[in-house]
Amino acid sequence: MRHNLRKSVALLTMSAFVLASCGGGGGGGGGGPVTVTPTPTPTPAPTAGCGLSARQDFAKAVIDEWYLFPADVATGVNKASHSSVQSYIDALVAPARAANKDRFFTYITSIAEENAFFSSGSSAGFGVRLTYNPSTQRVVIAEAYEGAPALAAGIDRGTQISGIGTNAGNIRSIADIVATSGTGGITDALGPSDPGVTRVLRIVDGASTRDVTVTKANFDIDPISDRYGAKIIAEGGKSYGYLNLRTFISSANPQLRTAFANFRAQGVTDVVIDFRYNGGGLVSTAELMGDLLGRNRTASELFSRTDFRPSKAAENDRHFFTSQPESIAPTRIAFIGTGSTASASELVINGMLPYLGTNMTLVGSNTFGKPVGQIALDKAECDDRMRVVAFATGNAAGASDYYSGLAPKISNSCAAGDNLSFQLGDPNEPSLRAALDFLAGRSCGAPIASADTRTASADRVAPGLAPEAAMLTSATPSAAQRELPGLF
Repeated sequence: MRHNLRKSVALLTMSAFVLASCGGGGGGGGGGPVTVTPTPTPTPAPTAGCGLSARQDFAKAVIDEWYLFPADVATGVNKASHSSVQSYIDALVAPARAANKDRFFTYITSIAEENAFFSSGSSAGFGVRLTYNPSTQRVVIAEAYEGAPALAAGIDRGTQISGIGTNAGNIRSIADIVATSGTGGITDALGPSDPGVTRVLRIVDGASTRDVTVTKANFDIDPISDRYGAKIIAEGGKSYGYLNLRTFISSANPQLRTAFANFRAQGVTDVVIDFRYNGGGLVSTAELMGDLLGRNRTASELFSRTDFRPSKAAENDRHFFTSQPESIAPTRIAFIGTGSTASASELVINGMLPYLGTNMTLVGSNTFGKPVGQIALDKAECDDRMRVVAFATGNAAGASDYYSGLAPKISNSCAAGDNLSFQLGDPNEPSLRAALDFLAGRSCGAPIASADTRTASADRVAPGLAPEAAMLTSATPSAAQRELPGLF
């Protein structure tokens, strides 16, 4: 049971919604395992069959047995008054959400879809992450993935989408779409995430405007970009390592080993780890990353802890540093984060904090704040995977209370912007520039504002890009979109 349960543990992404005030909605936040068979069986056994009532019973049985906050589960919820499994789940965990403990982290999803994403990053769409700024009504690409249709069509980070149509004759401006249908109209105009869906995008790239026809297709997200994901940056006679990890999935593991082997071979001890859009993923990959940063740590030193509810304390786990052949001994680390940085990303940052202290910083803006994770329990005959918040994470100092983000925990943080006109990995990009300044011992700017000003509606946003810009998110996110808010 313990070994199999550990396979199903994942620190999942933040809830990432469009601002309600902009007319958007929908959401989710999740992540998952590569293999989950067998998974723990809820007690009592769920009603047989795949009708709505049976599926609701399955969800409630999981919550009753595994939910981390049993005192924050609503009683007297009538399942018959809910027309979907998710609506029923939302009603059951409403008290925990009101207490800011479960911000849309408990949900039902597809087994097949999740497994495909967490094994290879499989997704379907244009292969870009989109931001939207309500003040300027601009949709801008934050990131474009290799091997996907958009990048092949010349659409990359910093490209603006000013209009969308199904053909060249019916392109509508973003301003018109929002005026008519709110922000949700943008995601509707982009169409479903199905291979073969074609849209004509009016794009602004530099000084030129052109119409580009792009057809959605299946693609695998590369966890570490071959273009800019891992590199050595030489400045002032020193070499700094730069690593941009997009998501914590199993295919990231060999890439992380390769990147750190190069850092080690080059004698790198000062590194920038760019988590700015990383919403989380597998705990096992986060633990590997801790090991790769732990060459100078001993096997008796704790990297992270996983704690379940008291009735499930037998499942608690401790991960101690295990040095790998590729591990480095970091002198200084600058983590780049934003409000899109969550879960497994935060686990890594939090895990290193007791050992580096002021030799570590957070650059950019405050992280999301998700010190809890989900396990996966399956009703296989219905392709139902229940993602339930079941454990809290902490570091060697016991710190596990960063619901308001990690910035308040890091006294020497460095506020910096995310300028989409610079490619990721460019030393002139403001967040990377501040990170390199920190590593070099120079001033890296004012501390990140630590006040937690988020509201219930603000939790439906992936902030931290340009001021007022947010990741644009589907109302019905796929497994990939839960982990990578803004993915289309």
